[in-house]
Amino acid sequence: MVALVGASGSGKSTLLRCLNGLHQVDAGTVEISGMTLQSGGKLHANVRQLRGQIGFIFQQFNLVNRLSVLENVLLGNLSRISTVKSALRLFTQDEKVRALAALERGGIIEQAYKRAAALSGGQQQRVAIARCLTQGANVLLADEPIASLDPASAHRVMKLLTELNREQGITVITSLHQVQMVRAYFPRAIALQAGEVHFDGPTESLTDERLSHIYGAAAEELVRRGHSDFQM
Repeated sequence: MVALVGASGSGKSTLLRCLNGLHQVDAGTVEISGMTLQSGGKLHANVRQLRGQIGFIFQQFNLVNRLSVLENVLLGNLSRISTVKSALRLFTQDEKVRALAALERGGIIEQAYKRAAALSGGQQQRVAIARCLTQGANVLLADEPIASLDPASAHRVMKLLTELNREQGITVITSLHQVQMVRAYFPRAIALQAGEVHFDGPTESLTDERLSHIYGAAAEELVRRGHSDFQM
């Protein structure tokens, strides 16, 4: 469980997108689970298959609103099936069973046959997480996954991510503005500023004073939003 902390424009989202190949790096190497995803500015030839092991959770959920919740979760299989099958949504019974199990794990199996647009923000984010589980991801990258959620929904999402890390060994790397949420759920934090690492260590060492040293006046927003969003 690693949290990327920083004010807007610090490089959190860019780093996450480099980790799954949505952005190509100018230099250096990106390795995930021992696999080289990109190196020297070039993506691996099998980047589509490699991305299948990396789930990405977006702030705005990225669900297909006209499809059912179950169909959205089944889309997590796209890296493993042909283009024709994906276009026609021809999923096997085993794939459907796995998708339903992922929804049950997310605590929203009762919503399986509703349209995605009918769900609350917190429910949609849990659908997005279930989609990553169906995908078979062993790494979850989450870009501000709770920014648009109410405090209670935000905590449900964070607790789910924590349980997946502890119980299934899934690596979770999350960008967050809310410092108090970081302190509540993440043992390790990385503070970015202008694309550079200014802190990498135990979250308990990322004090308000250290945040002020890194971000100056912008630190007030991180701490203030954190205290506000932490309330249940």
